[in-house]
Parts: sequence; structure tokens; C-alpha cells
Amino acid sequence: MHRELIVLGTASAVPTRHRNHNGYLLRWDGEGFLFDPGEGTQRQMLHAGVGAHDITWICVTHFHGDHCLGVPGVVQRIARDRVGHTVHAAYPASGETYWQRLRHASSFADTSVIKARPVSGEIMHLPAGPVTLTARPLSHPVASYGYRVDEPAGRRMLPSELSRRGVSGSLIGELQRQGTVTAPDGSTVHLADCSLPRPGQSAAFVMDTRLCDEVFALAEGVDMLVIESTFLSAESALATEYGHLTAAQAGKVAAECGVRRLVLAHFSERYAEADEQRFLDEAAEAFSGEIIVARDLMRIPVPKRET
Repeated sequence: MHRELIVLGTASAVPTRHRNHNGYLLRWDGEGFLFDPGEGTQRQMLHAGVGAHDITWICVTHFHGDHCLGVPGVVQRIARDRVGHTVHAAYPASGETYWQRLRHASSFADTSVIKARPVSGEIMHLPAGPVTLTARPLSHPVASYGYRVDEPAGRRMLPSELSRRGVSGSLIGELQRQGTVTAPDGSTVHLADCSLPRPGQSAAFVMDTRLCDEVFALAEGVDMLVIESTFLSAESALATEYGHLTAAQAGKVAAECGVRRLVLAHFSERYAEADEQRFLDEAAEAFSGEIIVARDLMRIPVPKRET
């Protein structure tokens, strides 16, 4: 398994000398979810050591420029590099006109691998290889959706119990597939006899939004939450007016939802690198777990599964 977040950009509306526009690549086994490719994402991918072939999904939360102006470059790089696998594109259905403009922003030798998957309604589940991608609407001045990746629940095999019942080699695989197997001594062994439930892993991606019920629904119980914290609490009124969260609110969400690893991102240009500790401190007032203030080109692993 290979599950990590590669941070390509962490600025909000205006990029800074130290922060590129948004861009986040979540690598999950064989899937690559590129969330909100802002301007400059293609070049940031080069610096991060990832390429067009690593992308299987492009997920746009909304059509403000800092979350989508990198789409043309990414699309054209997928075409130029002759990516052969399907690349799904999830985005708010109400922004179809914007998607079409970005998808065909200039003349290039097009590709047929990009498949539009517009999202709408109160909840939408999309099959994505080994996981399910869920989209929920958020609260922003324009239509905006948050995303969540969920691995199905499984079973954790118990070697001591397998050995005690004489189940080994190919019989283990048969037991996992069929649920029962006949042991060498003729007894019937059930999967529940030799395993324990293993919750699937999950990650959520929440960008521009006010605090709302859907934020909590997306974040509930996830192993990793990537969430905007555009402002500090001193600007909370401004955050509400423009449809954003503060670091303190992000910490509140993580605490109430039982998040394991909290990743703060999408910072206003008014803040300098020296302010990072303030973001961490505000989030930590409510959340006692691990907090990471994202920086461009960071690689953040999904926490190892709990046993």
C-alpha cells in the first residue's frame, strides 16, 4: 500500500513567494486524486517528482480561480504524455460552463481518456478503484463540494488462529474469498474464527466553506483531514462573510469528528511564514491530536491503520 498526500500548493486567492496556488495529490494505492489544481500545478508536480501518469482523478471543489486555473495545463499534460488510463474529472455540475472552458482552454492535440463526472445533490458516491469517492455540498458564495475517500472495511487475519486450525498456504486465500474452508483434519473453519474486523481507512478534503453540517459529515472519523484554515480567529467575521474557516474552527471539526491527523491548508496571503505557529496553536485549542501546517511540496503519509 502507498497512501500519502503530496502538497503542491497551499495559498488561497493570491499566491505568495513561499506558497503556490492550491494543489493536492492524494496517492492511494493505484489511484491518484488531484484536488483543486490551481495555477502553476503542472510545475509544482515537476518539483514534487510526480507526473501526469500518477493522476486518475481530477477533483475540483469549486470554480474560483485559485482552485481550478491549473486544469488546462494538467489536462494538456495528460494529453501530451499520452496517459493511457481513464482520468475521471469530478466537479460541481452547476459549473459545467467553467469546466468546458478550462477543459478546452487552448488549442492542443486532445485526449479521450478524461471522463467528466459532474457532482450534484446532497450526497454523491462515485466508485474509484479500491475506494469510494463521496462528494457533499459546502457553504460558499459559489457552488462548492467537499470530497471524502473511503476504503471498504475488511478483516485482519490472526496467524496464531490460522496455525492452530491448520490453515496455511493457499487455504488462507480461499478462506478470505469464500468465508469458509475445510482444514486438513476435515473440520470447517470460518473466517470469523481466524480474523478480526478491520475498519477501512479514509481521508477527507474540505476547501472553501463556512462551518456547516456537511463539513462534519465529511470529516467524521477520518484518518486524515485536509481542511482550509484561511484565517485566524481575529478575522472570523471576515471568514464568515467570504465563506471560509479559521484555524480554530478546523481544530473544532477535527476534535468533534475524531480525526487522527489534521492538515491545515489554504492560507490567506496576509499571513507570513512566521504566523504558522499561530495557526497550529489555534487549532490545538480544540484538537489534541496531530496537526500539520501544510507547506508546498510536503509529503504527508496517511496514518498507518489502527489495529
